[in-house]
Amino acid sequence: MKNELKIVGIQADLVWENPAKNIAFFEQEIEKLNSDVDLIVLPEMFTSGFTMHPENVAEKMDGCTISWLQKIASKKQTAICGSLVIKRSFESDQDNIRYYNKFVFVFPSGEIETYDKRHSFTLAGEDKVYTSGCKKLIIEYKGWKICPLICYDLRFPVWARNTENYDLLLFIANWPVVRIKAWDTLLRARAIENMCYVMGVNRTGKDANNYQYSGNSLIIDYLGKELSSLGENEVGNITATIFKDKQESVREKLGFLNDRDYFSVQI
Repeated sequence: MKNELKIVGIQADLVWENPAKNIAFFEQEIEKLNSDVDLIVLPEMFTSGFTMHPENVAEKMDGCTISWLQKIASKKQTAICGSLVIKRSFESDQDNIRYYNKFVFVFPSGEIETYDKRHSFTLAGEDKVYTSGCKKLIIEYKGWKICPLICYDLRFPVWARNTENYDLLLFIANWPVVRIKAWDTLLRARAIENMCYVMGVNRTGKDANNYQYSGNSLIIDYLGKELSSLGENEVGNITATIFKDKQESVREKLGFLNDRDYFSVQI
C-alpha cells in the first residue's frame, strides 16, 4: 500500500473529432512529466471533444487509443485514465452497434477497468446517442480506492455518495464556461460531503458547436482546500501529492462519514 499518491491532470484544448492530433498533444505533455507520477488523468472524450456523432470517432476496446494508453502506462510505469467513444456490436445482430462514453483506467501492467457514464447529458441529446451505464466502479490501485465519474454525473450527489469508503473521487469533463461556477462549486461540495480528495479535469477551447470551455481544472482535499488549479483557458497540468494517512486521520477525528445515511439506488 502506498501512503502518498502523486496525481496529474492534463487540461487541453481538444481538436474536434481528431484522435491523432489529440493523442499527439497528450503524448507530448506526458513526456514532460517526471517519472515518479502515479496517476495521469485526461479529460472526458479526450480524443474527440464532446461529440454527438460517435460514428466519426468510435473505436473498439482493441483499438489504437487503448493500445496507446497501455503503451504510455507501461513506459511511464503509471496508471492513466480518461474517457473516449467506444463502440460495441453484438454477435446476434452485427448491425446493432451501441456507443458508450466510456471511462478507461489502465494500470501500469496494461490491465484495464472501465466505467460507462451513468448520467447522459439530455440537454445535448447524449441519451439518444450513447448507452448509459448502470454500475458504479471502485478501482483499487496502490492501496487507494478510486471512484471515477464523468461530467454530468457531478450534478447527482446520490450516485457519487461515498458508501464504499473510497479515497479519491475523479471527475473528467467537457464542462462549458457558461456553467463553470457550478463546476467549481459542486466539485468542492463533493469533496466536503464525502470527506475525500477530489480531482476535476476539464478541457479548454471551443468545439465545433461553438461551445466555449474554460478549463478550471482543480484538485481539492477532504476539507475543501484547493491543492492545485488552472485558471481560465490555460493549457497545462494540475498536480498534487495526496496523503492517505492524513485523510484517514481527519475522517477518524471528525467522524462525519459515520453518520451518513444508507440507501439503495434504483437504476
